[in-house]
Amino acid sequence: MIKKVNFWQKQKKPIFTIAPMANVTDVAFRSIFAKYGKPDVMWTEFVSADGLCSPGKKILLRDLAFSDEERPIVAQLFTGHPEKMFEAAQIIEKLGFDGLDINMGCPDKSVEKQGSGAGHMKDFENAMVIIRAAKRGAQNLPISVKTRIGYSRVEIDTWIPILLKENLAALTVHLRTRKEMSDVPAHWDLMPKIVSLRNELSPETLIIGNGDVSSLEDGLAKIKESGCDGVMVGRGIFGNPWFFGKKKISEITIKEKLEVMLEHAKAFDKFLGDVKNFSIMKKHFKAYVSGWDGAKELRVKLMECENFNDVKKIVKDYL
Repeated sequence: MIKKVNFWQKQKKPIFTIAPMANVTDVAFRSIFAKYGKPDVMWTEFVSADGLCSPGKKILLRDLAFSDEERPIVAQLFTGHPEKMFEAAQIIEKLGFDGLDINMGCPDKSVEKQGSGAGHMKDFENAMVIIRAAKRGAQNLPISVKTRIGYSRVEIDTWIPILLKENLAALTVHLRTRKEMSDVPAHWDLMPKIVSLRNELSPETLIIGNGDVSSLEDGLAKIKESGCDGVMVGRGIFGNPWFFGKKKISEITIKEKLEVMLEHAKAFDKFLGDVKNFSIMKKHFKAYVSGWDGAKELRVKLMECENFNDVKKIVKDYL
């Protein structure tokens, strides 16, 4: 087998990426971003490695659907079991992804109970074993990790070095602790220390910062000030598939917003309508439909929609 080139090393800096978010960054969502404002790297939703190794994996494989227009694309997995990570990593490689990322920061309690997500920050030893299992399973893919600065307190001097010593292709750091969730401003003042640790321990590892990136300009400023290689954007991209493109959201007409929202809903119906509840789209409707007179009334109507045809009729009537 020919060893794949680490795509991360080909990326021009600064690097802009989309954060992996459950029931958000699905194939429908990514297809819209690929068309209207593609970031440098795409991420899937986070997927259970344990589930991917189970008889029920057929549904989970739909969460890992992607098109070539989305490349380079990274699959994100979570698990507390090394043997499951090894097996799932093999599957990810066979599916043709460009990279594999391990979630070591998700604060969801059900994920933590499995010793996964943010739970890894309570068991450094198992975290290392999980990373090595991923490397063995997906030998031709670059392995990266997304994490936080600590569990209940800042643990940059202990937790971050553990990860860097595993020579990851990239390390994304959400600049809040697990305890802080997203309730406080991200600690961007800590990023220079993380970059310094990288320079000392693993110079090849790319450092991506995550937290409170509100615009492309804001992201560029944070990269310049902190010295990291790129940023990952989460909440800032809701309702704004133009985020990474040349157009600013303020330049997009109401008609354009609604037409793209409709396109997004159609893509969801096409790719995921048979396996996911259409109500998942409602969070997107809220984000697309805001900021103008009459938006609230339209949002109320959209919240009652049960399928794509309902949305199509309401938008058509509105326009």
